[in-house]
Formats: sequence, C-alpha cells, structure tokens
Amino acid sequence: MVVVSRVSVVLSVAGGIVAFAFASGAAGEWATKDDAVALVKEAAALIKQRGPEKAYPEISNKAGRFHDRDLYITVLDFNGKVLAHALRGDLIGRSLIKAKDPDGKLYIKERVELARGQSSFWQNYRWLNPATNEIEPQDAYCERLNDTAVCGAVYSF
Repeated sequence: MVVVSRVSVVLSVAGGIVAFAFASGAAGEWATKDDAVALVKEAAALIKQRGPEKAYPEISNKAGRFHDRDLYITVLDFNGKVLAHALRGDLIGRSLIKAKDPDGKLYIKERVELARGQSSFWQNYRWLNPATNEIEPQDAYCERLNDTAVCGAVYSF
C-alpha cells in the first residue's frame, strides 16, 4: 500500500512537471498581439515617466525588458529617424523613411503617416522572421507619443 502511494505521488509530480513544461513552451514560443499592445504601453509609460533621455537607452537594451522573444520596441520620430530600438542598436539615429518591406511597401513612411493622424493603430507589412528565415506577415501596434511612434510588431501566422 505504501509503495503504491509513493508511486502515485511520483507519477503525479512528474505529470505536473511535464504538463507545466509543455504549457509554458506552447504558450510562449511567439509573442501575441496582446503582448505587443502591453509592451508598447509599458514603453510609452516609461518615456512619459522618465523622459526620452533616460527611457530610450533602457528601451534600446537588447537584453532588457523591451525585447521579448520575437517582439521588440522601436521608437521613430516623424521623419522616420530611429530614436530607440530594442533589437538593432546600429539603427539608432538613422532615418528609415525610405525603407521597404520585401514587397516594396514603404512601411516606415506609412507608419509615420499613420502616427501623424491616429493616436494608436495597427500596421501590416511583411518582414523576414529570423526564427524561421521566411518572409512572413507582421503586424505592428503603434502609439503616438508627442511627435514619435512607439511600436512593437508580432508575426501573424
């Protein structure tokens, strides 16, 4: 009876560990649209609270909280200049207004135009997913903050 009870406990614990590991892996492989909205709001709140001079370096820290799986924050001014980038620090200070997606869409120019006219929006374009090495649809959620667009994009599978 004691042996059966111990085996049951061991199997229950092992089953719980397997279930937990599977659930966290399945739920966490890719960021979601809800994740993008939450991270953009967090970045915008940080900028409002600390000011751009202190917030942009924190947002641009690749190992920091504004880079989560395939989701990262970018901040652009209305000329398409990158002010903060949580994945590619080499882009900070560069104007990407003429940047095109693989289909030739001027997606940064479009993003700036959308930000001038709306306080928040979703933008669709296509981009190389570094995890799959495939060109895939991407959805960027952006919020206008003064004369900037604070954005986070997720792949839409």
